[in-house]
Amino acid sequence: MTSDDLAGLLLRRRQSVYVPSGPGRSAETDAGVVVLEAELADRGHLLTTGLRRALAGLSAADLAATGRGLLADVDALMGSDRRHAPLFQRFPDEIPYRLAHDRYASAVLARLAAQPHQPCMNCANTKGRVRALGPCAHLLCDDCLGKEKDWGCCDECCVWYACPVCENRYETDGPTRPWLDTGAGPGGDGGPVLRVLRRAAPGDTAAELSALLARRTPLNPQDHDDLVLLLGHTDPLAAADWLPEAVPLRESKALALAPLLDVPEARPLVGRYADTATDILRILVVRSGGDPDLLEIPRLRGLPRPVRRELLGLLDRLDLGRLTEDMARHPHAWKRAGEILHPFEGAHRHARAALAFAVLRGTRLGAGALGEVLLTEAARHDDVRLVGDRLRVLTWQSRVEEALDRWDVTSAAALLRERPGELLRRLDLLLARSGATTLPEPLAEALAHALPRTAPGPLLGAYGRMKVRTAPGHRRVFFPRGRVTKAYAVEDHRPPLPPLVAGRAGELIAAEAVRRLAARQGQRYDLAVLDASLADLPVPFAERASAASLVAVPRGSSLPLPADGETVRLFLHWLQPKGTRVDLDLSVALYDDLWRFVGLCDYTHLEYAGGAARHSGDLTSAPAPHGATEYLDLDLPRLAHVGVRFVVPAVLSYNDVPFDELPDAFAGFMAVRGKERAAYDPRTVRQRFDLAGDAKLRVPMIVDLRARRAWWADVTLATTGTGHDVWRYREPIRRLGNDLLDTFRPCGRATLWDLACWTAAARTDGEVYVRGRGHVLWGYRRAADEPRADFALRVRDGWEPDALRAEPELTGRRVLLALLHGELAGAREAAAGTVYRLYPGPVDAAPLERVTAGDLAARLEPAG
Repeated sequence: MTSDDLAGLLLRRRQSVYVPSGPGRSAETDAGVVVLEAELADRGHLLTTGLRRALAGLSAADLAATGRGLLADVDALMGSDRRHAPLFQRFPDEIPYRLAHDRYASAVLARLAAQPHQPCMNCANTKGRVRALGPCAHLLCDDCLGKEKDWGCCDECCVWYACPVCENRYETDGPTRPWLDTGAGPGGDGGPVLRVLRRAAPGDTAAELSALLARRTPLNPQDHDDLVLLLGHTDPLAAADWLPEAVPLRESKALALAPLLDVPEARPLVGRYADTATDILRILVVRSGGDPDLLEIPRLRGLPRPVRRELLGLLDRLDLGRLTEDMARHPHAWKRAGEILHPFEGAHRHARAALAFAVLRGTRLGAGALGEVLLTEAARHDDVRLVGDRLRVLTWQSRVEEALDRWDVTSAAALLRERPGELLRRLDLLLARSGATTLPEPLAEALAHALPRTAPGPLLGAYGRMKVRTAPGHRRVFFPRGRVTKAYAVEDHRPPLPPLVAGRAGELIAAEAVRRLAARQGQRYDLAVLDASLADLPVPFAERASAASLVAVPRGSSLPLPADGETVRLFLHWLQPKGTRVDLDLSVALYDDLWRFVGLCDYTHLEYAGGAARHSGDLTSAPAPHGATEYLDLDLPRLAHVGVRFVVPAVLSYNDVPFDELPDAFAGFMAVRGKERAAYDPRTVRQRFDLAGDAKLRVPMIVDLRARRAWWADVTLATTGTGHDVWRYREPIRRLGNDLLDTFRPCGRATLWDLACWTAAARTDGEVYVRGRGHVLWGYRRAADEPRADFALRVRDGWEPDALRAEPELTGRRVLLALLHGELAGAREAAAGTVYRLYPGPVDAAPLERVTAGDLAARLEPAG
C-alpha cells in the first residue's frame, strides 16, 4: 500500500486531490497547469480555483509527478486507464502550450454548447449564467466576474482586468468582458456536467477512516477495500487515538482489532470493543488472513499462551445462552478455533467458556477433573440439561420457535421483546399469525417496548415490508448472503395483512424514526431541499456482495434512461491472466410485454432489427498489456418500435473462467450522441462496475422501454458446463428479470425519500423545499401544533404544499440537501449543513458535510 493508493481513495470518495506546498508560481508551471486542465477536461473533470492555484505553485518536477498521478487516478476511476494514454506523452518536459490551450478551450466550449449549466470554477455552483472567459476559457458565473481585480493604472489610459481563476490579465475598453462564443442556443440538451475536483485537506484520510469505522450499515466491497487500505496506514500502537468510541459494524471492528492482537500494549483494546463471541471469531479469522464475513474460514494461526488466556477470559465473561447461540451459528469455525484456544487447558479459570465448547463439541463427561468443572458450572445455569453423558443448553431461539409453532403469539412476543431487533424481523410473521384485524394489544405493547431499542436495519426492513404486505404477493425474491449476489424466488402463499394492521405498524415505525432524529444531538437546519426522485432509490441492502462501481446505486433503484437522441453504449473490458485464455462476451436478451423472448444481440447475432442493437464484434482473448474491449449499442426508440419491451444486458464467461481469476475486468454503459465512433470516452460514462467473484454470468440491470426506466439489479446467475451464451440462458434470464421487477416495482423497502423526509421534518426548523420530477419546487412549513411525524408524512406524500417556490436562498444558512444530481444553485454560499447526492456535481465543492445513503440510515441508531 502506497501514498498513490491513498490519493486514489481521496479522489474516489471525496473528489479531492492532495497537493504538497511548493516554491510558488512560474511561467513553466503555469503552462503545465494549462496542459493538465486540457487533459482533465477531456476526461470530464474541472479544477476549482484553490486546487488550480496549489498546482501552479509546485515546482516543475512536483507538478509533473502530481499531474501524472492525478491523470492516472482519474483514468482508473473512469475505467479508461487500460486503453487511453495522455495526449502529451512527455508532459510536462515538452509542453505544446498553445495546442493545449486551444484543446482546453474547445473542450469547454463544446460542453457549454451541449449543457450550459456547468459549474463555475470559482464558486463551484451553477447559479446564474456560467460562461467561458476569453482568452483563458475558464468557466465563471456573473457573480464571480463582479469580484475580479481591477488592475487600473490611471483614468486616462487602458484598464486591465484579470481572470479570478488564473489571474491572467486581459485588455478591455470598459465593463464589457470578452466572453468566448459557444454557438449554443438559449437552452441545453441535458449533456453531462463536469466533475469538480477540489484540493484535499490534511485530515481527509483520518476523516474517511473515522467515517468508515463509524458506519452502522454493511460496507460494500469498495468501502471494505478502502477501510483495509486506511487501516494499513495506521499505527497499532496509537490505536487508542484513531479508534472511535464505538465501532458499530462487527466486520469493521474485526478489521480494526485483528492487528492489535499481536501488540501487547494495544491488546487491552480488544477486550474493550469485542463484546460477543462472534467478534472474537472474526478477529481470529482476520488475523489469519481471512475475511470477517466468515463465509470461508482459513487455517487459523496459532496463538501465544497469554493471548489464548485473554481471549478465553473474554469468552468467559459472556452470558452462557448468548455464547452457545453464537457458537452454534458457526460450529465448524468454532471447532477450529478451539484447536488453537485449548479451552479445556486450565478449564477452572474459564469454566463458562469451557462449558460452551463442551456443548458445541458434544463432549462426553468423564469422571476426571474436567467433568467436575463442567458439571459444577452447569449447575449454575437453569437452562443447561444433562442428556445421557452430554450437556445440552435450552436456548432462547428454541423457545421462540416452539411458541411460534404453537401459534402462541402472546408468548412469542413476550420472548421477542427481550431482543428488539428479532421482534422487528419477525413482525410480519407475528401479525399474520395473530389473525387480528387491528394491532393486537400484547404485540402493540411488545412493539412499543422494542421500537426505541431497535437498530436501523431491522427498523427500516420492517417498515418496508409493511408498505407492501396489504396486497397479495406473487413471487418472493431472496438474496442469500455470499461473496456474489444471487437471487432466487418462491411463490408467495402468505395471505395479505389487513390494511389497518400493516398501516398502524408502519405509522408507529415512522413516528419512532422521526422521534429519534429529532432527539439526536447535533446540527439542526434552517431549511431543507429534497429531491422527490429519491423515492426511486431504496435504502441499500445486501451491500456486502455489491459490485464496486463508479456510482454507488442501491440494488433495486429505478433510474431514468438517457435522453432522446442518445444511444446507450454498453462496454466490457477485460484482461486475462498469463497462460490462460479468457473469452468474455457482452450480450443483451430482448423480451416483449409478456416477457416472451423475441431476440438477442451478441457475438452470434451482431445486429438486431437492422441496427436497433449492434455489437462491435467478438474478441475471444484478452492478452496483456491491453486486454480486450467489446461494445454494444442500443437504440432504445427503435427497439421499442419493433416490439421490444424489456432489455436485459448480460456479461458471460464463454469458456467458464470465473471473474475473480481475471486481473482486470469491468463493464458499464455510456450515453453517446448520434453514430459516434466506438471509442471509450470517459466523459460519457454513466456507470462502470467491476466484474468480480466466483461467477460467470452477471446481469447488471433490467431496462423497461415503456416506462423508460432501468432497474439496477447487480446479480449473478448460476451456470453449468462451458460454452456460455445468452441464448442458452434466455429462460433463466427471463425468470430472473420478471421476478426482480415484481419485487422492485412495488418498492417493498424503505427508500432514501423516506429517510430524507423524516430527517427534514425532525431536524429542520424552517421551510422544507421539495424539487419535483419536473424540477418544480414546492415549499412546506410545519405548523406550530403539527407533530413532526405528521409533517414528515405530509411532505413525503405531497399533501397540501404551502406554495410554489422560486429557488431557495441558501446564503449564510444551515441547510440539508438530499439530491439525485449534485446540482443546486447557491449551495456554495451556505454556511454549513449536510448533503447527500447520488451523482457528483457542483455541490461537492460546497462547505457541507457529504454523507452516503448508509450514513443517513445510521442516524436512526437508538440512543445509548
